Amino acid sequence: MAKTPETEHPVKAHGYAAFDTTGTLSPHTFSRRATGEKDVRFKVLYCGICHTDLHFIKNEWGVTNYPVTPGHEVVGVVTEVGSKVEKFKIGDKVGVGCMVGSCRSCANCADDYEQYCPKQVGTYGFPDFDGTITYGGYSDHMVTDEHFVLRWPENLPLDSGAPLLCAGITTYSPLKHFGLDKPGMKVGVVGLGGLGHVAVKMAKAFGAEVTVFSTSPAKKEEAIEGLKADHFINSKIAQEMQAAMGTLDGILDTVSGNHPMAPLLNALKPHGKLVLVGIPEKPLEIAAFSLIMGRKLVGGSNIGGIKETQEMLDFSAEHGITSDVEIIPIDYVNTAMERLIKSDVRYRFVIDVANSLKAE
Repeated sequence: MAKTPETEHPVKAHGYAAFDTTGTLSPHTFSRRATGEKDVRFKVLYCGICHTDLHFIKNEWGVTNYPVTPGHEVVGVVTEVGSKVEKFKIGDKVGVGCMVGSCRSCANCADDYEQYCPKQVGTYGFPDFDGTITYGGYSDHMVTDEHFVLRWPENLPLDSGAPLLCAGITTYSPLKHFGLDKPGMKVGVVGLGGLGHVAVKMAKAFGAEVTVFSTSPAKKEEAIEGLKADHFINSKIAQEMQAAMGTLDGILDTVSGNHPMAPLLNALKPHGKLVLVGIPEKPLEIAAFSLIMGRKLVGGSNIGGIKETQEMLDFSAEHGITSDVEIIPIDYVNTAMERLIKSDVRYRFVIDVANSLKAE
């Protein structure tokens, strides 16, 4: 007989979980595994809310295992380490991002691309190697193999830094990989939300000249004055898009809603790169001539490997990059999800787990 989440492991845990496709989150008691010899156990202090959490709790991607406890932007303090843990000790500040396991032996893992391992284990809602389902950071504590635990830089705030574990690496990694991290590069950022505002900060820190594309003219002041972007283009205005033709070395597209690709490709210089990090529901429509007449590329990028994620955290600490956040108690989480659907947040919700999650 299959064990329940409450009894499959020996260590009791408390959190919030969704139990069906309504996505309503409520208190949930479950269990975590005992600390293995290579495991790090830590008390969760803060956890960011990612749009992926919203998709997952409503099973919008068709892969959700209920009950699901979301959260993959998790920071905390170490409370226990296994006998063979080498990198961490009790009291260390740590983070866990979007994955907690991989095979560690395939070509991708060998090249520090664990995010592309066929056997990658997501931080929540996926089968772990012992067959049990992973639970995320909307909970009082976590236990994770030390390889997938990040060292938290001393001068990086825990609360506003938490979203970097997803939004930060999702934007840092493609800027690096596609060569858009050089001073003087002209980089476009499509969308000014949870990913987009961090993308602007990352690109500026690399020394790029940054152009923000948005359908919301109200975000112009936020882009220019708040985030120090160099240019703002209202992508609904044809004349503004026309003026941008052939000006950019690369574009990071963070938008998950369906939108036309052709105007963005037109904004690229020859050899320019349009990189998708948002996930529109419908397949892309791209005219071949848009690519051929300029040797342009359309690419995509997921998060980053553990080595690169640590590099990103250290880079963010060095350059003072954090997410703009609204701190909430965990019992506000359902309201936060409703607001997230309406894009009513500037720009990321972060749950103050340690000060608001109470054991039932």
